[in-house]
Amino acid sequence: MAGLSSLMAPRRLDTLKVRRNFSRQATEYERHAVVQRRVAERLLQLLLEGGLVGGPALEIGAGTGYLLHRLRRLCPGVRPVISDLAHAMTCQAAARLPQVPAVDADAQALPLRCASLSLVVSSSVYQWVEDLPLAFAEIARVLQPGGRFAIALFGARTLHELRDSHRRGAAEAGRHPSHALDFPDRSTVADALAAAGFTRYRLQVAEEWEFYSTAPELLRHLKQIGALNAATDRPPGLASRQVMQRLAAHYERFRQDGKLPATYQVIYVLGRKTRGVLPGGEIKAPAAPRT
Repeated sequence: MAGLSSLMAPRRLDTLKVRRNFSRQATEYERHAVVQRRVAERLLQLLLEGGLVGGPALEIGAGTGYLLHRLRRLCPGVRPVISDLAHAMTCQAAARLPQVPAVDADAQALPLRCASLSLVVSSSVYQWVEDLPLAFAEIARVLQPGGRFAIALFGARTLHELRDSHRRGAAEAGRHPSHALDFPDRSTVADALAAAGFTRYRLQVAEEWEFYSTAPELLRHLKQIGALNAATDRPPGLASRQVMQRLAAHYERFRQDGKLPATYQVIYVLGRKTRGVLPGGEIKAPAAPRT
């Protein structure tokens, strides 16, 4: 059953593995990243509710360049910079936006001057960052006073059906603990923002869904977008046939209308590098689509 490693906990992330995993799938990523594209569109909508943006802007984890491409069409005054940890992804984005500067960059150590940007955007990236306070502090460092940021990352309920099924299957098979991936929750993100010195921001939560015929189909999809294991402490033997069979059996508890749902919880954060607090609130989650 392909893609099991997507479930493994990045309790300590191997940055080289993250880079390698996404680089390998760079040419296939956009074809399969359906949820990620919806998240990027919603992030743009939320950003532009605060007015048009312009000036020097960085996308952290640009992937294939979809978000920056859309942003530049909507806000011609933006002067974007592409960055991604995975070199092959940086190349994909640079090919899409050939006149835009591009650089390989780790979100935890941005190769940019202090106070050099008016905007930072990022979508579906920060769940792969080990040290969120450090990464958010880097956003604060490179933003000009009054600069804006808009990020979206996957939260704690993401793939909860798959993670629960794997935990049960691993326990029944007498294998190592499943080390199921724990995505950051709202409180973790808020604490990291506070540690980075941000006081004026709005944090909102929504959910997206995808549906699959079988658990192996979902696991293959995760592999196709590069969402593979990047843990430094991954125990061996987690992908045994016995565990996989039990995982698939447990996942059947979630089947609805003939399909298996995969939940993606999305945490959106929009703010400025200034003091004060923006009104908070939740994005109302839409009803789950019918299949």
